[in-house]
This record gives sequence, C-alpha cells and structure tokens, in this order.
Amino acid sequence: MRRCARSWARSSHFAPEVFNCDAPNTGNMEVLVRYGSPAQQEEWLVPLLEGRIRSGFAMTEPAVASSDATNIEARIERVKGGKGDEYLINGRKWWTSGAPDPRCKILIFMGKTDPDNPSRHNQQSMILVPMDTPGVTRVRAFSVFGYDHAPHGHGEVDFKDVRVPVSNILLGEGRGFEIAQGRLGPGRIHHCMRLIGMAERALELMCRRAIKRVAFHKPVADQGVTRERIANARMLIDQARLLTLNAAWKMDTAGNKLAKQEIAMIKVVAPNMACQVIDWAMQVHGAMGVCDDVFLADAYANSRTLRFADGPDEVHRNAIARQELGRYLDK
Repeated sequence: MRRCARSWARSSHFAPEVFNCDAPNTGNMEVLVRYGSPAQQEEWLVPLLEGRIRSGFAMTEPAVASSDATNIEARIERVKGGKGDEYLINGRKWWTSGAPDPRCKILIFMGKTDPDNPSRHNQQSMILVPMDTPGVTRVRAFSVFGYDHAPHGHGEVDFKDVRVPVSNILLGEGRGFEIAQGRLGPGRIHHCMRLIGMAERALELMCRRAIKRVAFHKPVADQGVTRERIANARMLIDQARLLTLNAAWKMDTAGNKLAKQEIAMIKVVAPNMACQVIDWAMQVHGAMGVCDDVFLADAYANSRTLRFADGPDEVHRNAIARQELGRYLDK
C-alpha cells in the first residue's frame, strides 16, 4: 500500500518529478538503497533523494533483443589502471532513460563481466558510471511518437574505453541480472500508478467534453455509444487500480520475488487499459484529441510506449502463463 501512496496520478506531466518519484530516478534510488554500498549511497543516493541531480539507466542495446536481458553484449572488464584496479567499459546503449537530461550525473550500466559463465544469468553485472567520465558520449536523444518525453527523455549513449574504479560495481560481479529483477519489479508498478492517473484524467476530459458538445441535436453524452465507453472506461480503470493495489500489498507483505506474477499482470493490464481509455477520450474530442490542445495525444504515446518499457507484453504474458502452469505440473 505504501507504494501506491507515492504516485497515483500522472494527470500532470511534471507531477512525478515535483514529488521526486519519476522514472528512471525512483528505480535507481531503490537500486542504491538495496544494493549500494554506504559510500555509493552517500555519493549518489543522497543527492538523488534531495533532487539535486538526476540519473539514467543504461540496459537496452540497439544490436540485440534486450527484452531478453541475457542477450546484452556490452562489456565490463577488470583491468590494472594508473590509479589501481579499474573496470574498462565498452558498448552502446539506447533508450537509456534520463541520459539526455543535462542534470543527469550518474548512470547505472549493465554489461557482461563473465561472458563465458555457463549460467547465462550470472554473466552480467551492474556498475555506476558518472556521466562526465571520459569515453561516455551522448549520441542522440529519441522522440517518442514525435514527443521528447521531457524532462528526462531517452537517449543513445556510446561507451568507449570508459574507466571507472572497482568500487563502482554494484553488489558484486555476476549479480547484474539479480539487480535488474529487483529494480524492474518496483519500476513496473510505478509506471502502472502513473498510467492509472493518466486514464483518470482522460476519462474526466471525455466526460466534460461529452456533456458540452452537441451533435445531431443532442449532447454527445446522450449518445449510447459514448455512455457505453464511459462506463467501460470506469470499470477498466477500477479493475486496474485494484490489481495494482493487490500487487503493491503483496510486494509489501511477501516481497517482490513472491509478487512477480502480480507485478507482471498489472504491467500488461495497465498500459493496455490506458491506451483504450485514452483512445475513447480522443474519439469524443474529435480532431482536437490528436493535437496538442489537450494532453491526450501525448498521453497515448506514453501509454503505448509502456507496452515495451520494462519488458514487452509478450514477455510478461509468457511469465504469467509459465507460473500458472507450474501450479499443476507435479499434480
């Protein structure tokens, strides 16, 4: 329940940042809280919590299907450097959330420290990379359906012979996949909370527009199809809200690992729900719904993008089905 109190709404684009619970910073803070050393927390977590700096998360790569995190090819190699033991980092990341923000001072980077490990889930590590480290290059910022996703955005970042101290490793070599799972679980439910807020605002706009607009000699709100969509929107939003509350409750009481099915379910349900509700709201607004006079087009772009972010629908559905089937395999 505590999680749901953080950020129910994204009815305002800047609200998550105002309350310092925007992506990717919330997830990065949780990583530092759970897996960071005292020194790492002092240097990076404290200023993040105080909102003095921003951060980025560098996991996805352009050359591989990153929905399977074991595919990543970026390398983190331990070498002897001029200042003692260091890690040498090489690779290219994209859709690195937060990287284009000029206030971004630190990246959490995922790469392979042991590519020959027989366990594909023990090959990866995560490491802290300050943005001003030589060899880190912001290549470009991405737009999302033409929007820049301010204030943080997503970017492509090149890492060429980047050297950072050994002390920057998180938790230890080979623990990257474990950290990723621990980070993405809470991150997914944060997205779902914001999606519910967007859908609520879309429904409000739809109702207000339907009451005021007259077509064929009566308010649009009196059209049967409009009322059906309003009713369905309310049901879909409340269903998603209850699923999110249930996932949050299980995370708080049983832990993220035992709540993985509930997290996966809401990560599928919430973006699809928001896309549908926003689409209905756009339809009621007519041409206005697809321009920037109202927030609906931007909200739709955001909702549709979240069917990819933190794992695509297909991956989550597969995980849900696998866990459900597992209940009966030995029976």
